[in-house]
Amino acid sequence: MDTKSLKLSGTTNEDLRVISAHLQDSIVQVKDIAHLKKNRILLIQFNRFMWENIEKGVFQRNKRVLSILRFENVLNVSSKNLNQKNKDRFLDFLAIETKFLSDRNYEIKLNFAGDVLVKISSEVIECFLEDISEPWETKNKPKHNLFDD
Repeated sequence: MDTKSLKLSGTTNEDLRVISAHLQDSIVQVKDIAHLKKNRILLIQFNRFMWENIEKGVFQRNKRVLSILRFENVLNVSSKNLNQKNKDRFLDFLAIETKFLSDRNYEIKLNFAGDVLVKISSEVIECFLEDISEPWETKNKPKHNLFDD
């Protein structure tokens, strides 16, 4: 494994914003989302676009890498507009949002294109993002229209 592979941990809203930026435009299949209730862990395996590689310079190639996002101390996981029976469906990751609730727990929302949402309730923010494969080249670079709502 390349010694420059990404390995991040997050315990604050600001940390989750950094992790969210690294995950932007990642792709995940429904079958690669696992809530381990007894262990209070949520695991998601992403096919992550390596934006940090593009920022190094104009001659860098577009690359993707398999990455694991792990949340610990998870109390509950729910979803909106996610058909969990369609295991082969691909989801396009957009962003992570967090909110501190009046019951002193955190609500962490994982937003995907198509108004798909995975919502986590947690006592604390304890999140890890780690690359688990060698990067590979991809022809496609995600594009964003600044005027889309």
